[in-house]
Amino acid sequence: MYIQRAIEKTILRMSEQFRVVLLTGPRQCGKTTLLKQLAANGKTDRAYVTLDDLNERALARRDPALFIETHRPPVFIDEIQYAPEILSYIKIKVDQDDMRGAYWLSGSQMFQTMKGVTETLAGRVGIARMLGLARSETMGYDSAPFDTSYEQLRTRAQKVPPLNIHELFEHIHRGSMPELHAFPSIGTSEYYSSYLTTYLERDIRDLSQVADETLFVQFLTAVAARTSEPLVMEDLAREIGVSNPTIKRWLSILVTSGLVVLLPAYHKSVLKRAVKMPKLHFLDMGLAAYLLKWNSPEALESGAAAGRFFESWVFSEIYKSYLNSGLEPPLFYYRDKQKNEIDLLIIGDGLLCPVEIKKTATPGHNSVKNFKQLIPLEELAQSQRVSIGKGTVLCMVSSPLPESAENWYIPAWVV
Repeated sequence: MYIQRAIEKTILRMSEQFRVVLLTGPRQCGKTTLLKQLAANGKTDRAYVTLDDLNERALARRDPALFIETHRPPVFIDEIQYAPEILSYIKIKVDQDDMRGAYWLSGSQMFQTMKGVTETLAGRVGIARMLGLARSETMGYDSAPFDTSYEQLRTRAQKVPPLNIHELFEHIHRGSMPELHAFPSIGTSEYYSSYLTTYLERDIRDLSQVADETLFVQFLTAVAARTSEPLVMEDLAREIGVSNPTIKRWLSILVTSGLVVLLPAYHKSVLKRAVKMPKLHFLDMGLAAYLLKWNSPEALESGAAAGRFFESWVFSEIYKSYLNSGLEPPLFYYRDKQKNEIDLLIIGDGLLCPVEIKKTATPGHNSVKNFKQLIPLEELAQSQRVSIGKGTVLCMVSSPLPESAENWYIPAWVV
């Protein structure tokens, strides 16, 4: 069963603007299914070739010119990372023909090979990043970049099906992979066990030369345990028993394969106590729950990790809303040396909008107390001043409510 994806409009728009479109994202997030669906519904016949096919891969590596001549545009080439040799020949071909959307490419991760796409095809390629399903996609309602405008949030709250906390944790525990939602009878443990094996064999072993896969799984589990926490690489290195450079390299693998985001800290010279370490967010909470052995939504909801899983899920929904529209997420967080923290800062339209994320239906006034840490930004000279937007607390209230004239409580399921 095909689940319509919010990023479809972005792909079609890029295909009208660029000669090559590259779709990247984590393994099994639905890239191939999406592009096949768009090709089937397109106005022109688009051939499909996958470099998972060992014969096609061998031809592409041995004789890339013949491969490109054999598979003429418009064509969709899947798993491009297995034969970067063809990129230079795609460049020559699109420079000769100047056909918009001539080549659709997809790959399960970026790594060095995906970097090669941007370098070789600079100015010719539109790049879209895709993650697992957003809740809007599983429920079939419109997706748009998250906006803290209260009128928009209030209108959206009237249209979006509400969730109670138990339903929300069922959704969190299920994860975001399309197959789990298209076929509800599939067990999450069985699915993620297979997913992890495939990820290690296809992405880690083949493409990143990680020497000890068992140690890498321990590292991945330790990362899942730190979701929605500031990243201290030294602590990770000490726990896993490897060097800081190794941790840095392994984190880069997780980021480029779309499993985690390192949310940058917001810091200005006037915020003298602000820390600069990024905050780590796991992007598929079903995989995180599997790694940490949270075997049921009920156990996860009542467990020690519930608040952090809730925050990372809300963050991932907001993050996806920008990617699906083809936008770089304008997201940061704030933390200072006294551990005052603002979960999310959204920058746009000349405003810096603070957002707190709380797994409660009664957040209280303390939920916005750290917003005052941003006041020094408004006291700068006129030329440097930063305007602070009204604050938002995403929580489990049943409908939008004002906390004050400056801040609102918004149901988390609205994202």
